[in-house]
Amino acid sequence: MTRNFSLLSATFLIFGLFSFIPNNFAQSSFSNEKIWGGEFRSEGVWGIRSMANGSEYTISDYSETEGATIDQYSYKTGKKVKTIVTASQAFEDAREYFSDYTFSSDERYILLTTNTENLYRHSYYADFYVFDTKTGDLAKPLTDFTKGKQRLATFSPLADKVAFVRNNNVFIANLLDGTETQVTDDGLANNIINGATDWVYEEEFGDDNGLKWSPDGSQLAYYRFDESAVKEYHMPMYGGLYPELYTYKYPKAGEVNSDVQVFIHNIKTGVNHGVAVPKSAHYIPRFFWTKNSDQLCILTMNRHQNDLRFLVTEGVFPANRIGTREIFKETSYTYIDIHDNLIFLEDGHSFLWTSERDGYNHIYEFDYDGSATQLTQGEWDVVDFFGYDKKKDKIYFSSSMFGPTQQHLHSTDRNGNISTLDDTPGHHSADFSSNFEYRIHNYSNANTPPVYSLRNRKGSTLRVLKDNSSLRNTLSNYNYSDKTFFTFENSSGVELNCWQILPPNFDSSQSYPVYVAIYGGPGVNTVTDSWGGANLMFYQYLAQEGYIVASVDPRGTPLRGRKFEHSTYKELGKLETSDFIDFAKYMGNLEYVNAERIGIQGWSYGGFMTLLCMTKGADVYNAGISIAPVTNWKYYDSIYTERFMETPQENESGYEDNSPVNHADKLEGALLLVHGSGDDNVHFQNSMEMVNALVDANKSFDFFVYPDRNHGIYGGNTRLHLFNMMMDFVKENF
Repeated sequence: MTRNFSLLSATFLIFGLFSFIPNNFAQSSFSNEKIWGGEFRSEGVWGIRSMANGSEYTISDYSETEGATIDQYSYKTGKKVKTIVTASQAFEDAREYFSDYTFSSDERYILLTTNTENLYRHSYYADFYVFDTKTGDLAKPLTDFTKGKQRLATFSPLADKVAFVRNNNVFIANLLDGTETQVTDDGLANNIINGATDWVYEEEFGDDNGLKWSPDGSQLAYYRFDESAVKEYHMPMYGGLYPELYTYKYPKAGEVNSDVQVFIHNIKTGVNHGVAVPKSAHYIPRFFWTKNSDQLCILTMNRHQNDLRFLVTEGVFPANRIGTREIFKETSYTYIDIHDNLIFLEDGHSFLWTSERDGYNHIYEFDYDGSATQLTQGEWDVVDFFGYDKKKDKIYFSSSMFGPTQQHLHSTDRNGNISTLDDTPGHHSADFSSNFEYRIHNYSNANTPPVYSLRNRKGSTLRVLKDNSSLRNTLSNYNYSDKTFFTFENSSGVELNCWQILPPNFDSSQSYPVYVAIYGGPGVNTVTDSWGGANLMFYQYLAQEGYIVASVDPRGTPLRGRKFEHSTYKELGKLETSDFIDFAKYMGNLEYVNAERIGIQGWSYGGFMTLLCMTKGADVYNAGISIAPVTNWKYYDSIYTERFMETPQENESGYEDNSPVNHADKLEGALLLVHGSGDDNVHFQNSMEMVNALVDANKSFDFFVYPDRNHGIYGGNTRLHLFNMMMDFVKENF
């Protein structure tokens, strides 16, 4: 292999607030059995809910005697105020378990989620119960469970009703008199969906909730999806004597999408009014009620997802159609990401929204008349809103202000005066109290497990709730090797962020193999100064076995501004592959790296990248593990693919030039290809096509299928089996 890569720069940055101090007599060894058996699992604070008074919060817990519990605590003192309910109080059978809970606005009623059954990535079916804290009686079923499981149960703001979806129809349960109203009656599996979204909206717009009450509870807005024209995808499921077909609607790139509408149900009249939108509104990715209970805001996009409009309802047209007017428009030469960074203000004619219009994602205040005021600015991106404290005029948000490997919390007023809540390097997030006087602050870095602390508005730590000291003590008995950060310049002169983990007792005079762990696609960074969980432990296991583990975020990844992230537009795979190849060349030029033993591993988009690196980069990567990969974007869904690639009909070369199936003849090294046959996201079809291409090219490779497993490939011993197989392959081929 030629090694003529010119190293322009390499800057190393090391962070570690609580770096582990290895025990000199440490005897423990990492193993997959320990990793997937839970030995290194971190503790968290789950089910946090701020009470309406802002001075107390609830968390869910579990007791051996009482089952699942909801406990109320004081923010100020940290003391437990009371246990609000336990499973043994709510159910006749104390073994009944509730996995989630929601308070009504007056906090009298609690919706308890039981018997959940996953549908897609976010969505699920369940049996919901209503517990009355005033009477303390046994929880009552929300509806007649014999009619089917429910979805998306949500309280009315008046705390007297609950809207929910059953059998693709919308219903409203009246908590005061026990009656049930059916809002829609045309729901039908794989045909009409009311009150929820279809598969592709849920997966790519990130929200399955299609039910929203008006602020005064007088109206209920809901989605109606007509997916009758969308083509079906069939997956054989092998669990029975005769395999059964699982069939659902999945629009691939360039194919027909669902026809989507929004309706508003008037509680008093019982009439469903359709909302009129322009014919150019191919997608309706979100709808929200403004502060006005007669004004629904609907977000629409064209199919290319580069033209975003905000429409608000006004008036009623003939045939019960509600009219709309446009209050906001944003266009792009590439695409616009949909997010939930939206807050309507009390004045009734303005809202807060993040936009990339200046090249970075920043907060703006927009008026319905089209005027805009930019509240944040700089060469960094706002990530998420945490809320708006109207009393103090403070917007709380997270950002990459201190670099794309970092996430910090800030506040800003509407004059753009920004304060950082904690500038400690690492990753920060929080759950705020309803009045923003307190927050449960979650902090970690690359070498520090999460620390949950209760802090007040001034930022003072009142107490630590969970510090994962037990996990840190466990890891002190292992030869833990710190993750360190550095940068390098690719062949185009662009500086890229990287990390590496060196083997314990690293000796720079020795020569080590390298395991490159990647993702590389839009919306995801792997180079983050945050705790890595089970994946980090697997990397420690690899380091223990003598491998350098490394990662790099190529062009096309987020938190470095629009130009960097959108540089891969219409050519997914091209620049990223070049960057991963440059990275392997850079690593291969290090004196302590064996350039003949550099391997790569990725999952999903990372699996796509792995296949391209093993073919286009066959001279630098000698082995690769590709899990659940896309092998040609024409096989993937419409919303995600067309956002970055347009349609196959419009951009044939973009689809074909960087599809791994078209480069199979270039494979030289050892390849392990893995897929779950029940993957509803990246279909098993992708790997089957890759197998065909490799066979046609007469290439040797290893292929493993997990029957009926989805995109996550888990369940029972599945993860343990997968990672043991991966480690065996690494030891033999990396």
